[in-house]
Amino acid sequence: MGSLNLTAIRKAFGPHQVLKGIDLDVKDGEFVIFVGPSGCGKSTLLRVIAGLEDATSGSVSIDGQEVAHVPPAKRGIAMVFQSYALYPHLTVKDNMGLGLKQAGVEKSVIEEKIAKASAMLSLEPYLARRPSELSGGQRQRVAIGRAIVREPKLFLFDEPLSNLDAALRVQTRLEIARLHKRLKATMIYVTHDQVEAMTLADKIVVLSAGAIEQVGSPMELYNRPANLFVAGFIGSPQMNFIEGARLGDPAKTLGIRPEHITLSRDSGDWKGKVAHAEHLGADTILYLETEQAGLVTVRLFGEHRYGEDETVYASPDKASIHRFGADGRVIRAA
Repeated sequence: MGSLNLTAIRKAFGPHQVLKGIDLDVKDGEFVIFVGPSGCGKSTLLRVIAGLEDATSGSVSIDGQEVAHVPPAKRGIAMVFQSYALYPHLTVKDNMGLGLKQAGVEKSVIEEKIAKASAMLSLEPYLARRPSELSGGQRQRVAIGRAIVREPKLFLFDEPLSNLDAALRVQTRLEIARLHKRLKATMIYVTHDQVEAMTLADKIVVLSAGAIEQVGSPMELYNRPANLFVAGFIGSPQMNFIEGARLGDPAKTLGIRPEHITLSRDSGDWKGKVAHAEHLGADTILYLETEQAGLVTVRLFGEHRYGEDETVYASPDKASIHRFGADGRVIRAA
């Protein structure tokens, strides 16, 4: 229960091609995250899976059943939106049980499902409240609870944390991770936030301009990006890109992550000056103007004191350098 297969999914709005032939398999119980910049097609793809948008062509199968002509309510999915979509005049309890009530489920069964879901999400003290009496994080938990009581084959999340402040995002992210482990359910989650993707997903699908750039586990994408787009999108601070010709390398572009560069005040591969320093407590981010490689970002763990315009020497870890060809794709070692 809960597998998904997408075959050659295309979606056009008039002459504008939003999805350009998406092929993807999601296994039962996987937590899969669609990530990419605004306008890449990730939310449209989620809506096609949900049946809220019709694909122009291609096939959507849930548990081996083609659902292209199955209405959203019959697909066995539950969707959690960015905007919560709660009824303001109903209590938390009534919001969570409304879909089951409309489906004619017995009251005792509804009560049992609400009790179970509210316990999972620590919502028991709020069941008699209305949405206006809740914080943003609590409202989002109610929206998730409403999805849980339906016991769907697929949970679909459309940027569910983007309306929350930073602290609540971290807390709710942890709750969603725990929920996935407890339910062992298939979850498909859309976000533009790569931190959410890296910390929650079993598998990340990186999208750009309506096409899949790469699919893999978080660390596969981090350590073995397939191309310049994925290399630059995954990781914060962003990977450094240097023209190969500047360093005498035949590759068109070299990539090195900021944490894979060491600094010295005495000697190293690239001589430079500190242009700017960001002191974050756990990390120190330095921006260096180097003679050999141009502007380079370096991430040092912990607090380090380097003065502006101070001369330093940077040395990349040779084993951690990524090499990209003129087509932007990675050059794998033979």
